[in-house]
Amino acid sequence: MKNSDLKKLISQYFETKQKMKKKNANTFKLSEQLKEIEHRFYHETGRTLKSELKDLKEN
Repeated sequence: MKNSDLKKLISQYFETKQKMKKKNANTFKLSEQLKEIEHRFYHETGRTLKSELKDLKEN
């Protein structure tokens, strides 16, 4: 997977997180999307998405 594809996954993750904060959001569907994004990221990189984002915030 290219770096651009990984960036798209990360942006989809953040968009989905923002949608979950809305009042009328379907949280079950959105949580399933988050799990799928995290699984794809782990499958492609071998690292968890949450740990990767934590590393980016520290730098």
